[in-house]
Amino acid sequence: MQIKGVTIEDTFAEAFPMWASRLVITADTPHLAQQAAQVGAGLATSIIGCGCEVGVGAAIDPAQTPDSRPGCELLVFSYSPEKLEEVLFQRIGQAILPSATSACFNGIAGERTAKIGGKLRYFGDGFQSSKLLDGRRYWRVPVSDGEFVVEESFGLAQGVGGGNLILIGRQRNLVLAAAEAAAEAICRTPGTIAPFPGGVCRSPSKIGAKYKNVRASTNDVFCPTLRSRAATKLPPEAEAAYELVIDGLTQEGVGRAMLVISAGNYGGKLGPYQFHLHKILTEMGACA
Repeated sequence: MQIKGVTIEDTFAEAFPMWASRLVITADTPHLAQQAAQVGAGLATSIIGCGCEVGVGAAIDPAQTPDSRPGCELLVFSYSPEKLEEVLFQRIGQAILPSATSACFNGIAGERTAKIGGKLRYFGDGFQSSKLLDGRRYWRVPVSDGEFVVEESFGLAQGVGGGNLILIGRQRNLVLAAAEAAAEAICRTPGTIAPFPGGVCRSPSKIGAKYKNVRASTNDVFCPTLRSRAATKLPPEAEAAYELVIDGLTQEGVGRAMLVISAGNYGGKLGPYQFHLHKILTEMGACA
């Protein structure tokens, strides 16, 4: 299949179940809300080594936030509800609470809940207070620029992690530019994130390694410098390959975000969700 001169490989991407949460972070200005969200997403590129994958989502209009201030969404994914609760407590407490003028609210109804604000309130050292509005409890924790308002409980929902695209081309700068443009498009898709730096991963990995206890290692079939030493999936003229990993709140959202180039799979061993590129492109009319 070709779209505008770009060859689309007839392959599929595998993804796996993850637990997800959506935070609504507000502040006095859009810049401060975005800043708090970016700090909250720090060092959360891959569940392999970080225990979570986090990405900054769309800006939220003040008319749609609980405190009528500019907002930004932060999507957080992990492999179990227990781990996700641990990650939320750590990142809201250590990154979002200290961010100037910030507040943090739950943005998703989930199968389970985590009492994050109910624990962070103790930072107030007895000076904290709470308010119940429309059945939702909020904690007001005094800080030195006013109050940090945080919702008591956050929803934990089942999401999808690890959908991916691999972009391959002859010139590294052009492939990177295409990958960056694709990452921007993914992040504009509601309910999805591309968690790697700038949404682009230059180190696709495979399951396991020749070294004991190494969970993942470089995906040598996509490494241009290893053509003479290992099997390759790269065309002879290819100079670079960049991967875009996609996490989403729903399987449908990940499918919408995958309307780009090629996918990497692991022989059906990684996860139960399979996103077949030709099927997605055909059903969504992208090849017309």
